[in-house]
Amino acid sequence: MEDGISRLSALVAGGDVAVLSGAGLSTESGIPDYRGPSGQSRARTPMTYQMFTGEPDARRRYWARSHVGWRTIARAAPNAGHEAVAALERAGLLTGIITQNVDGLHQAAGATDVVELHGGLDRVICLDCGDVSARETHDARMAAANPAFSAEALSVNPDGDVEIDEGLEAEFRVPACAACGDGLLKPDVVFFGETVPRDRVQECFARVESARLLLVLGSSLTVMSGRRFVLRAAKLGIPVAIVNRGVTRGDAYAGLRLDAPLGITLSTLARQFQA
Repeated sequence: MEDGISRLSALVAGGDVAVLSGAGLSTESGIPDYRGPSGQSRARTPMTYQMFTGEPDARRRYWARSHVGWRTIARAAPNAGHEAVAALERAGLLTGIITQNVDGLHQAAGATDVVELHGGLDRVICLDCGDVSARETHDARMAAANPAFSAEALSVNPDGDVEIDEGLEAEFRVPACAACGDGLLKPDVVFFGETVPRDRVQECFARVESARLLLVLGSSLTVMSGRRFVLRAAKLGIPVAIVNRGVTRGDAYAGLRLDAPLGITLSTLARQFQA
């Protein structure tokens, strides 16, 4: 592992590094991933955009579970990996951070140049009028609309959804948009089956294309949403380094691949660039 970190350090030392992070970076903060070791026991498939917008019962179930799960996300603190990425940014080594995560932990750790590819759970958007509000505000409105609702999270998913006892969500009431009066509210995140906004994707491609190195952290690269940036880097001859627990679908394109814990690996890396 020491040899791997030394090789990674030599790559990062040249600067102009674009970071692509995934759910594996947040597991040490208590947020499980989808496909790594902490996500293997997850029973329910993620909510899809089609189900959320087209099935009122599915939407009510989602909000009831997410009302409970939001507290886990909101309480989560940045771990050593997030802190290390922020330290690399402060050292002037990064061109920016692209994250597939929706937990806001990069920013909480002090990173400033972050593109949230899949949005952020700390915001709620109205699909009718486009108004964006704070999740805390919506959470308070849901609590007021459901004073008798009480549930414990049996398991937590990376998107803030949780498992709760069956049937508890049956009478859950979801407030409509406060701005337009009756609009359908949705977390400002990209659900499965939903398209990432084109301008956001283009911004991410631009960051990769201007980088000297693409550093992938904690992503299995299973879905094309993240893997496309590795493919673009490889096509342009930009070196790719990957740090992840377990195999990824980008391993064939990586000049350096470390199967190692993110927190201690990145902390060790960042310390080498501290003044």
